Amino acid sequence: MATVNTIEHNPTALEASNPVDIYRSHISELLAPIAGKPAKDIYEKLSWTQTFDKGDLGLAIPSLRVPPKEAGAKASEWSENFPNSDLVEKPIVAGTFLQFFFKPQPLTKLIISSVLQKKTLYGTNPKLGLRDEADPTKGKKRMVIDFSSPNIAKPFHAGHLRSTIIGGFLANLYEAAGWDVVRLNYLGDWGRQFGLLANAFQMLGSEEKLEKDPIGHLYDIYVEINRISKPEEDEIKVKKEELTQASTSGKDTTQLEKQIQALESKSVNEKARQYFKRMEEGDEAALATWRRFRDLSIERYKKTYSRLNIHYDVYGGESTVELERMDRAVKQLEESGLSEESQGAIIVDLTKNPKTKKLGKALVRKRDGSSLYLTRDIGEAYKRVEVYQPDKLVYVVASQQELHLAQLFKILELMGHPDIAEKCQHISFGMVQGMSTRKGTVKFLDDILRDVGEKMHEVMQTNKTKYEQVENPEQTADTLGITAVMVQDMSGKRINGYDFSLDRMTSFEGDTGPYLQYAHARLCSITRKAGLSADDLESADLSLLSESHAINLVRALSSWPDVVQNTLKTQEPVTVLSYLFKMTHMLSSSYDVLKVVGSEPEIKKARMALYEAARQVLNNGMKLLGLNPVER
Repeated sequence: MATVNTIEHNPTALEASNPVDIYRSHISELLAPIAGKPAKDIYEKLSWTQTFDKGDLGLAIPSLRVPPKEAGAKASEWSENFPNSDLVEKPIVAGTFLQFFFKPQPLTKLIISSVLQKKTLYGTNPKLGLRDEADPTKGKKRMVIDFSSPNIAKPFHAGHLRSTIIGGFLANLYEAAGWDVVRLNYLGDWGRQFGLLANAFQMLGSEEKLEKDPIGHLYDIYVEINRISKPEEDEIKVKKEELTQASTSGKDTTQLEKQIQALESKSVNEKARQYFKRMEEGDEAALATWRRFRDLSIERYKKTYSRLNIHYDVYGGESTVELERMDRAVKQLEESGLSEESQGAIIVDLTKNPKTKKLGKALVRKRDGSSLYLTRDIGEAYKRVEVYQPDKLVYVVASQQELHLAQLFKILELMGHPDIAEKCQHISFGMVQGMSTRKGTVKFLDDILRDVGEKMHEVMQTNKTKYEQVENPEQTADTLGITAVMVQDMSGKRINGYDFSLDRMTSFEGDTGPYLQYAHARLCSITRKAGLSADDLESADLSLLSESHAINLVRALSSWPDVVQNTLKTQEPVTVLSYLFKMTHMLSSSYDVLKVVGSEPEIKKARMALYEAARQVLNNGMKLLGLNPVER
């Protein structure tokens, strides 16, 4: 008779990382001789269920290459012949499915002991990140993930916020799966706008304001220089329209051309172009000013990112792609016959091939000879492969960039680098509507976090009794506010946009960030009031946990490692978030039934061990999402 201790484990099972794999091994080995199928095949087809009434694991009989007409009969036959087991009940037939229910007592002992022993490691599986599980000396797989990527001196808009939150989560997820993760922030830190910015600083800048708030000050003078240049640009635009009309009518345009040339030569934008040209040619004075703007901005970004539990290994950017790399990309496109001239510009026409027709025409170089994002991105992709030798290159970018990235990946493949193209993945997401602060349209992430923190503080003050128990209410409000923003962002599928709502996200009612924090704080409060030690919990008699609330909570905790593994497939934060909300709802309905304070000593210890295991899993899940769990 099989028990937790006597199972002969399937060699492909990862028992150390996922206790439920012990059950998968056990079921597959008992069912293999009955079904006449290899245990390995059965093991791979045993899947977790959406709801507990359908069992703890399910098996679709047709998935084992059983003809659909025979599947129902086979399900009944296999269930009937399934032997008695210490770990699982006899499987229940549901059409062409078998539902397996785990016996509560051994599961409770296995799961609670496992969580209390592994603590923060429960749910992680470092073997998934190995290049070769059979030979760990070959090292970890490596992922370079490009996310957030704001433009210096421009607003940190909703797209950057979503990229930051989703990218931070994916980096955590792959690290939990044992990957070596390189977090890269590819800044918009190069281009004519820096010429504009440098000239604006000479005209309008303040050293004091730059030191105090570099991002805000650079943005303000950037807006102002654009305001100053607008009448010039409007006048040039009108003259160019007149020139077009005159040319069409066959009139002499010499005078108009001279006027346009004169206007352009003294314009703010032309001065910006000249300044940027100096930067491109390596003028040290011009580069020193640019470098200072960049360095000060990065220092400020780092402080903001740290509030979201996000850090970067590399601050790269458009400026770090060497000109030679871009020139090489253009040359390779030409030599491979992919690029062609079109009205003075260089393009790659993907419409010629029926398989790539929908990707359209990609612009490589403008008529004036300046390179575009595509050339830079090809050069950057080569660089990432050379420097990091990754197994995966991930771009966390809004869905508006879908065509650009699809063109990039396809062109890399057609240039003779299918190996690089295969490693590339675009993690897409929809946009946020209505993101504004109380003082108007959003400029920066700090504005959003400040506003949500203030709103959260107001919400907390509505419950004076609880408010007075919080040691540092402003700090707690800030943490809850950040949680509110992040959870609202992760509450739906990535590709769906959502409406930014301060009132909804800061509520303690419903599936919100504050509700999740409250659930964690409540478990911490129970722990403090119980006053039990770790030794007390280890010696608890877990067989006393016989109530259905306790059993179902253990079943939920047992599925956490599977949730993490499934999230690697979905790459959706909502996969984790949905699990945490489901688990916290179960917890809130358990408190009246499974009371700790006032219970008999042994029951108190057993229930506290269960709640501590639940707190640990909730804590692990929140940290995986990038949240900071509060304790009170």
